Amino acid sequence: MLHGQAAVDQLLDLLDLEQVDAATFRGESPQTGAQRVFGGQVAGQALVAAGRTVDPSRHVHSLHGYFVRPGDPTEPITFHVELIRDGRSFSVRRSTAKQHGKTIFFMSASFQVPEEGLDHHTPPPTGVPAPEDVPTMLHWVEKYPDRAAMFKASPRSVDVRYVGVPGWVPPGDRGIEPQQRVWMRLDGKLPDDPLIHACALTYASDMSLLDAVLSTHGEVWGPGGVIGASLDHALWFHRPFRADEWFLYDSTSPSASGSRGLASGRMFTRDGRHIASAVQEGLLRRIGG
Repeated sequence: MLHGQAAVDQLLDLLDLEQVDAATFRGESPQTGAQRVFGGQVAGQALVAAGRTVDPSRHVHSLHGYFVRPGDPTEPITFHVELIRDGRSFSVRRSTAKQHGKTIFFMSASFQVPEEGLDHHTPPPTGVPAPEDVPTMLHWVEKYPDRAAMFKASPRSVDVRYVGVPGWVPPGDRGIEPQQRVWMRLDGKLPDDPLIHACALTYASDMSLLDAVLSTHGEVWGPGGVIGASLDHALWFHRPFRADEWFLYDSTSPSASGSRGLASGRMFTRDGRHIASAVQEGLLRRIGG
């Protein structure tokens, strides 16, 4: 299993799309034996494609995407970018990911020229332990080696540290919690390019968010619990940040019904700056033991 800077370098390679023409890009997936492409990967790559068609002085401030079909990790993904608008302050792009001639994901993303204006945000949660005082993923993997098989096989470019209990522990080992809080950072050094940090944060934002839906019920992923998939994903970038520095992903679930669950998350730096917000709806279906 790759981890640390080696895994981050692999992620950077995944985000370094091949440019086919002015509006078309091609991306690969890591060969880990996974049955489908990780949603955060295709979203991050779609943002790379969109961002490469925009003046670098304009920074992404929001994206809205839909996961349409599972991605095939053994096949390249083609991204086509449509120029929706280039105004004086904003640029809007539509980035569509395709495999085998069919759309697997599409995203609208908006970019803005930096401007000054009103500035406020709600405070971060209090009483949260520092990331150094929270169990590492290795701790959980060693405690539940059978449940954590997927973590052993996949590259771990993101250092994820649950303040509570991960959603993939066995049934009965996870209590009801009104929120899901996770410390995250890219587990290595990233280039200074703001677009790379936005794409890396997009990648990480698909991790643990739907756990908040399960936390509300004390439920878990996998046998004896729930199987799920991301349906759509929205992300807003509020302030400059580095994705290779610790941020707290503070998530809750306002609603679940009809085999769907909604989760929202706020991301805060260690010094309490609110850097981004995410909302995601997922498909959640109970499975047998």
